[in-house]
Amino acid sequence: ISQVIHHLPLLTSTLSLFFLSQELEEIRKSGMKNFRNIQVDETNILTWQGLIVPDNPPYDKGAFRIEIIFPAEYPFKPPKITFKTKIYHPNIDEKGQVCLPVISAENWKPATKTDQVIQALIALVNDPQPEHPLRADLAEEYSKDRKKFFKNAEEFTKKHGEKRPMD
Repeated sequence: ISQVIHHLPLLTSTLSLFFLSQELEEIRKSGMKNFRNIQVDETNILTWQGLIVPDNPPYDKGAFRIEIIFPAEYPFKPPKITFKTKIYHPNIDEKGQVCLPVISAENWKPATKTDQVIQALIALVNDPQPEHPLRADLAEEYSKDRKKFFKNAEEFTKKHGEKRPMD
């Protein structure tokens, strides 16, 4: 049994590579219209990049590059998501860190698939949750003056957002 325990990290990381390659293939086949241009370095499947392409104003004027980093212990530990494109959003801070309950340590379930995480992220971008802010100033603006928030977020998206992919 000590040999099994000794090889557990290797076994776990082999398992995570297997799960991730399966999930990546499923996501690519499904053709998610809101998550595009998925890039994965074949030598490191633990790091994914892609474009979030929101449907709803004020974010529908651009696209947002994200990076998903999976721990070697995936699916037993959640991935981390970082926005590489600046976004004017109450749940995403200036460093690109995102407050997404489904990937928090206390809520994470190993049965959660990456496409569910991406869908939750897209839903959050399209519909901010000011009650769980990372940027209290933007949450307050969103709650108290939605029109001003939308104007500021749209201008910010036009200035900093990535070009939306053509279909």
